[in-house]
This record gives sequence, structure tokens and C-alpha cells, in this order.
Amino acid sequence: MSPTFHSLSIPNYRIYASGAIVSNVGTWMGRVAQDWLVLTVLTDHSSTALGIVTGLQFLPFLILAPFAGMLVDRFPKRRILFLTQTALLVTALLLAVLTAAGVVELWHVYALAFLQGIATAVDNPARQTFVSEMVDTEHLPNAVALNSASFNLGRLVGPAVAGLVIAWFGIAPALYVNAATFLFVLVALLRMNTSLLTPSPRARGKGQIREGLRYVKGRPDLVLIMALVFVLGTFGMNFQLTMALMATKVFDKGPGEYGLLGSIMAVGSLTAALLSARRARPRMRVLLVALAGFTVSTALLSTAPNYVMFAVYLVPTGLAALTALTTANAMVQVSVDPVMRGRVMALYMAIFMGGTPIGAPVIGWIGDVWGPRWTIAIGTIAVGLSLVAVALWVSRRQNVAVTIQTQRRPRLRIQLASAVPTAPEVTK
Repeated sequence: MSPTFHSLSIPNYRIYASGAIVSNVGTWMGRVAQDWLVLTVLTDHSSTALGIVTGLQFLPFLILAPFAGMLVDRFPKRRILFLTQTALLVTALLLAVLTAAGVVELWHVYALAFLQGIATAVDNPARQTFVSEMVDTEHLPNAVALNSASFNLGRLVGPAVAGLVIAWFGIAPALYVNAATFLFVLVALLRMNTSLLTPSPRARGKGQIREGLRYVKGRPDLVLIMALVFVLGTFGMNFQLTMALMATKVFDKGPGEYGLLGSIMAVGSLTAALLSARRARPRMRVLLVALAGFTVSTALLSTAPNYVMFAVYLVPTGLAALTALTTANAMVQVSVDPVMRGRVMALYMAIFMGGTPIGAPVIGWIGDVWGPRWTIAIGTIAVGLSLVAVALWVSRRQNVAVTIQTQRRPRLRIQLASAVPTAPEVTK
């Protein structure tokens, strides 16, 4: 089997992945339909309202992260996933029913978004760490990357299909499809051979939350990754909001063109996920280069003169963003103690998505006051400044020498601490 897909040789992971890919398509259909409902039916293209919906979806990540991680480390992950996926199915179905009946109001969307956020706050760390129970350590980076590929294949197909369904049949049918796709994950979980799973050690006793926080605090490498992911997630990864504003307010497009933007971005994201699946191990330099690429591509995105150029710039933006996220996720999962994995991944997801309740409403307000283009530009500035800060920190803490050679052809040379002569160690 190709190195890109070698995790699919494991039966349980293959079953799980087949259900997840269908659910991911539905999830993206649901997101597009929900946003279109808020922007065009419940409000007059209010970016603030859309920012509040997005913020409410992610607020539980910030509140529940320590408890979610503790639950994931203490109880069987497969059982947790069955409960959270069922909860997500019920909330998605309720929104579809309210919309179809013509009685949906904005507060309904707010309340259901918050309830979905509660379920997702537990579902995400369980889903992230369940991968390590289906595959061994050798296959783990590949499986993490394939999960990202599945998610972005859903992003590639889901928004385009949602745009067509909304244009032809209305918003409610797209929401019904999203609810139905959760059944595929539930069936996949039931079909697994549990005897082939390798459950992680269970966390026992009191003080597990504090223990998890101490563990992360004592790992500067994890703190650095999480700091970068926080800035990217809070200010840069608000495309659910920014693309809707750009499509409707700047380029005056309908649901079909808006849905197409998500699919175009997913071309770059899917490419990044597949390239990451071929790497044997994640590296910090790949993460930093990807964030630099994100800074440049979003700068172009925020100044795109027309819809076509905006769509073109979305491809490298998706490539850079997903390379950064997949690399960061794999670096964390591979390097942590298995008994701590649930708590660390819950904290990781809280830091990545937990900033959205702050960032999304602020960015929505920026869109109303300064204009939609600034909702993207603020991410460019924030990620760029974080890279400068990291470069200064690394150069001081890790003795990195950066020189520019101008003879013949200019070259940038980075020399790490391991290559710099040091005094010999004295052992006793």
C-alpha cells in the first residue's frame, strides 16, 4: 500500500475512516447552511450575529477543556464517541426541523450552537486520542494526517453540495443531510472489532486536571506549539465567518458561489494533509515555514481585487493552514505520555478553538466597523507578529545563529545549537 495511506491497512481504522469521511461532508454542509440561515434569513447580513454563533460553538472548548480531557483519559473513548455523536445528531436534527417548520429564530441558533459546542468539546479530544487506540505508534502520524485529509475532503465536497442544495431545495434539506450523516460514524463505531483496539492506560485518583496542567507546563516544546496554535486559531482560522462576509458583502455572491469558496480552499487543505501523511515524522521547521506561508497568502487574500483572485488565493492559504495544523497536532500526539494524551489533547483543542469565542465576535465587529477585508488582515498581522516573537525566543533560548551570505548568490543560513561548538560536558 502507498505510504500515504498505509494506516488504512488496519481494519478498525479503515472502518472508522469510512464513516468519518461521510460525516465530515455532512458537517461542512451543516456549517454552510447554518451560516446562510443566519446571514440571509434571520438577519440582514449581520457579521456580528454570525460571529456570536461561531463564538458560542467554541466557547465550551474554553470552559470544559480540563474536564473533557479528564473524562477522555478516565473512560472508554469509543463509548464517549458514541454518546457525543448521538448528541450532535440530535441537535443537528432539531435545527433542521425548526428551519423546515419556518419557526426558527436567532436565539434557537445561538442555543443549539452552544449545545453542539458542549458535545464537540468532549468529542474532539476523544476522537483525536482514539486514533492511538486503533493504530500503533508507527502509524500514528500517518493516521493523524489522514484524519485531516478526511476532514478537508469533507470541506472540499460539503460546501459545494450545500450551495447547490440550498439554491435548488432550500436551507432545511441541507441541514437534514447533515443530521443523517452522523449515523455513519455511529454504525462505524458499532462495527469495530474491539479485541483489536489497544486502550490507553486509564487515569485514576484525584488531582488529574492539575496533573495534566503541570505536565504541559513542564514541557516548553508543547507550550511553544500551543502558543502558535492559539494565535492561528483565534485570529487566523475564522474562514467560516470571513468567507461568508467576503462572498456576500464584498463580491455580492449567492449561496452557490459562497459554497464553492469552501471547496476551493479545501483543494489546498487536502493537498497539505496528503503531503503530511507522507512525512515519517512532524518537525518544528515545517510548522514555522507553514505559518510564514499563511501570513503571506492571507495578506494577498485580504487585498484580492475580485472574486476569482480571492478564490485563487484560497488554495495556498488552505495549504499553509492545514500544513501548520496537521504538523502541530502530530507533534503533540506523538510526543506525549499515553496516560496524559486525553488531557493534553483537550488542552490543545481548547487553546486552538477556545480563543474563537473571543476572536469570532471581535472579528465580526471588525467586519461591521472596518469592513470584511480587515477580518482576514487581522489574522495576517497576528500570525506574522507571533512568528517574529518565536524567532526572537528561539534565537535566545536555543542558540540559533542566522546569517546571510552575499558572495555570488545571497543565501540564508540557519545554524542550530547542535552545530555550534560548545564547551565539553563534565561528567561525574
